[in-house]
Amino acid sequence: MSIKHSFTAIIEHEGDGYVSLCPELDIASQGNTIEEARKNLIEAIELFFETASTTEVQERLHDEVFVTRLEVAVG
Repeated sequence: MSIKHSFTAIIEHEGDGYVSLCPELDIASQGNTIEEARKNLIEAIELFFETASTTEVQERLHDEVFVTRLEVAVG
């Protein structure tokens, strides 16, 4: 039985598709649609956990990630 963990996914439009990023692990993927980018990121994260050593997981995993909006004066 596998254990479920929650991670952050940041997905943004880039060129003709979408790029997805998991900031807790610094893993990225892409897709032609938002849903495809999301699914591909899930697959990339699962593959990372299948192949990475315990040491690599500990080195890359950021326990706290804060996503917020900033108001910045421009010009």
